[in-house]
Amino acid sequence: MAEAGTGPLAGVRVVELAGIGPGPFAAMVLADLGADVVRVDRPGGTGLAVNPAYDLTNRNKRSVLIDLKADDGPARVLGLVERADILIEGYRPGVAERLGVGPLECHARNPKLVYGRMTGWGQEGPLAERAGHDIAYIAVTGTLGMIGSPGEPPTVPANLVGDYAGGSLYLVIGILAALQHARTEGGAGQVVDAAIVDGAAHLATMIHGMLAAGGWQDRRGANLLDGGCPFYGSYETSDGEYMAVGALEPQFYEEFVQLLGIAPEAPARKDLARWDGLRETIAARFLTRTRAEWTALFEGSDACVAPVLSLREAPEHPHLAARGTFTEHSGITQPAPAPRFSATPGSVRLGPAQPGADTAEVARDWDVPGLTGPAGPARRPC
Repeated sequence: MAEAGTGPLAGVRVVELAGIGPGPFAAMVLADLGADVVRVDRPGGTGLAVNPAYDLTNRNKRSVLIDLKADDGPARVLGLVERADILIEGYRPGVAERLGVGPLECHARNPKLVYGRMTGWGQEGPLAERAGHDIAYIAVTGTLGMIGSPGEPPTVPANLVGDYAGGSLYLVIGILAALQHARTEGGAGQVVDAAIVDGAAHLATMIHGMLAAGGWQDRRGANLLDGGCPFYGSYETSDGEYMAVGALEPQFYEEFVQLLGIAPEAPARKDLARWDGLRETIAARFLTRTRAEWTALFEGSDACVAPVLSLREAPEHPHLAARGTFTEHSGITQPAPAPRFSATPGSVRLGPAQPGADTAEVARDWDVPGLTGPAGPARRPC
């Protein structure tokens, strides 16, 4: 038996049409918060070259196997939709409609349904039907061009800024807002068009304001928050590791230069003409000790300095360990659900859903008798 969700979304039912990237992550966030997420996997998989047992974006979900191109495929999905609160799909515009599970078909069966659409380019516009990936979406919004050192190619921030920040999290915000509306008196379901280009652009709202005010230069490595400032950046240590410095405010800057041991020669923090020299002084000083030594020296201070840890090191950081920022489930160390709730905490209840493993269970729990196929599905251990 699947363990029921206990988070703030307990009782909310979600149908996720299997895809890759931001759609599955958005559905995982909802599942972490207690929603009952049923992932509709397709025969043959999605093409993601990851063993399903390690695809953490499918944790806390259950999976059914449906071929939407089969004669009975759309009807089986619509049977789930009729009992759901939310649907998430990440197809190119028009694909869901051609498969028979577009908004019109779904709302005809369930007028209160929140229909979440996750794409890179959005449902309309000259590029809407073009293929793309995270890097292209953040490129055209100006977001990628902000990141990196001057005179070098922009630094690729994995797929965190586009797929997950500009995509998944905006889809989740939109879905929850639409769900609130649907549940009000007289409210109805609607379509949420979440495009990575929209979200990635929206993330830079403050920067656009600074640009308009003349407080931000439209080039890399020339500004307060993009590495242009010598007391906001990363510095190599004697053992080839790095320390991150964020001593922006005057009191933090004073404590930073004192503890670093460069106070006598450090210029006033707003003396931009001496920033290049200050950067060289800070870099040379950090090279005199190891990361562990600098971490110990800045421990307990307000200098806003922290060690740059790897993915494997992060769970062992004392603060993160004390908070339980990471958790272990199914033998995998992974980020715990976020954010936190005082009365309805989320949790990792299930490991990654295995394609089709929960068909019979979902058919029973959601009362969808036509969901199971002729060949009995495999079952995943609880």
